[in-house]
Amino acid sequence: MFDGENAGLRAIMATETARVPKPYKLVDYKGGAVLVMEYMDMDRVGQYASTLGESIARMHLHNKYLKIKEEKEVNRVGCGESRYVDKFGFDMPTCCGYVPTGNEWFEDWMTFFARQKLQHQIDAIEKTYGDRDVMELWSHLQRKLPEFFKNLGAVTPALLHGDLTKINVSGDSEGPVVFDPAAFYGHSEYDLASVDMFGGFDPLFFTAYHNVIPKAAGFDRRARLYQLFNQFNIWNHFGSAYKEQVLGAMKDLLQ
Repeated sequence: MFDGENAGLRAIMATETARVPKPYKLVDYKGGAVLVMEYMDMDRVGQYASTLGESIARMHLHNKYLKIKEEKEVNRVGCGESRYVDKFGFDMPTCCGYVPTGNEWFEDWMTFFARQKLQHQIDAIEKTYGDRDVMELWSHLQRKLPEFFKNLGAVTPALLHGDLTKINVSGDSEGPVVFDPAAFYGHSEYDLASVDMFGGFDPLFFTAYHNVIPKAAGFDRRARLYQLFNQFNIWNHFGSAYKEQVLGAMKDLLQ
């Protein structure tokens, strides 16, 4: 669990875009582990909404800019090993809450999202609850997935926070801070879909973000699809009381 968080914090920190607490060391403790991080005197993020939106957008563009830079340098002698990530995934599993999420590398974003994000959550639901309703709806939704990505064009892998919600964002005297990532390389819109859940962010966040990365056609519909991961995750954490909410969301996506 903390291995993934540690790696995610370090990956975000390396972009020099969004600020995170610096991770220092993983320590074994009473049969578990503790991740020792930089102390930051954090409070609410309110006044930094615009700054946060811009910094998250720059984090999402970091890998794309690496690709552009390396393409310009390709004919130079000694340009070094590529740092551009050309696939979707991460070097290890990461966790949203205590549920591990798959991060095996895939070349195609839609396939990665379906298999490593949604299917992992559905498998956990089936194992724990033996629910057939969700399996039936998933069999139909899988066939419909390509419709959500029509006319989108190629998706460049972006480093994502992976659990970008109100409870994982704060700020100190120097500006906004994000923490508790479930990082992986995916579609930048995925992070924004989770932002809208659990209370949402100040509208200034979205204005600043979209000034850097404008909305693509189909953004709002894909956001509802991406939110399905979080809804499955809530069911896996808190039980079948959330079943009808999840099934309702799946039925809406099938319309």
